[in-house]
Amino acid sequence: MLSYLRKRIISSALPLLVVIVGVFALARLTGNPASLYLPLNATEQMRADFTARHGLDQPLLVQMADYFGGVLQLDFGTSLRTGESAATMALRAFPATLQLAATTMVLAILLAVIVGSWAALKPNGIADRISSFVSMAAASIPDFWLAIVGIWIFAITLGWVPTSGVTGAAAWVLPIGTLVMRPFGALVQVVRGAMVSALSEPYIKLARSKGASQTRVVTHHALRNASAPALTVAGDLTVGLVNGAVVVETIFGWPGIGKLMIDSILQRDFAVLQACVLLTAVAIFVLNIVIDLLYALLDPRVRPASAVSRARKARPAPAPVETAPANA
Repeated sequence: MLSYLRKRIISSALPLLVVIVGVFALARLTGNPASLYLPLNATEQMRADFTARHGLDQPLLVQMADYFGGVLQLDFGTSLRTGESAATMALRAFPATLQLAATTMVLAILLAVIVGSWAALKPNGIADRISSFVSMAAASIPDFWLAIVGIWIFAITLGWVPTSGVTGAAAWVLPIGTLVMRPFGALVQVVRGAMVSALSEPYIKLARSKGASQTRVVTHHALRNASAPALTVAGDLTVGLVNGAVVVETIFGWPGIGKLMIDSILQRDFAVLQACVLLTAVAIFVLNIVIDLLYALLDPRVRPASAVSRARKARPAPAPVETAPANA
C-alpha cells in the first residue's frame, strides 16, 4: 500500500506544479498593479518606485524563483491591498469553502443514496422514471442561473432567507441549495445503476432466500458493493466543489477562497491569488490521494500488485504428491 501511495503522490505532484507555474505566469499578464493602486495623475517615477518596491521590475524567471524560494520557507508574500500576509488571508477564507463543500456533499450523498436505491428496487417503474427526470434536470441546471432565481424568489419576493452573508442558519440555505443540485443529480444516476447491477447478483438472491428483509438486503449487501463507483464520482464532484464554488461564493457574498480569488484577480493582488491557488491545489491533491486510498480499501481489485504478490507468497506451498514408479 505504501508503494501505491508513493506512486500516486508522484503522479499527482507534476500537475500541481504545472498549475502553480501557470497561475504565476498568467497573473502577470493582467497588467501592472501600479495602474490600480496609484492615482491617475501618478508620475512615471512613482510607478517605477511602486514596481521596484514590490519586485515587479525583475524578469519573470527571477520573480518565479523568488516566489518558489518563499514557498519553501512558507512565505507567500504580502497583500498589495491590505499589507497582510497572503497565507493568513488564504487560510482564513479556506475553512468557509470547506464547510460549504462538506455540507453540500454530505447532503447530496445522503439524498442520492436514498433516491437511487429507491429507484433501483423497481427498474423502469414510476419511481425510477421520476428519479431519472429529477436527477437529469438537477444535473443540467447552471449554478449561476439557479442562484439568481433562488435569490429572486426566496430572498427578494418571499423574504424567507437573506440574499448574502453567513449570519444564521438561513444564510446557508441558498448557497447549499444551489451547489447540491449538480452532485445530487449525478450521484443519483450512479447509485441507481450500481444498485440495479448489485441487486441482480446471485448473493442477493441467496440473502433473500434466507429470509433477509428488503431493508437489510439493500443496506447490508447491495449498497456496500455499489459504494465503490459512487465514491469515485463523489470524490470528483467534491474536488469540483472545492475548486468551482467561485461563482456561488461571489453571488452570495460567501467569504470563501473562491470569492477571495475573484477579488485578488480584479485587484491584481498577485501574492494573495497565488496563495489561494496553491492552497486549493494542495487541498485537491490531498483529497485525490484520500479518495484513491478509500477506493483501494473498498475494491481489492485496484490494490497494487505487490500487495497481492506478497499475500500469495505468504501462503504455504502445497506438499508434493509422491507417485509410484511406472515399472512398479
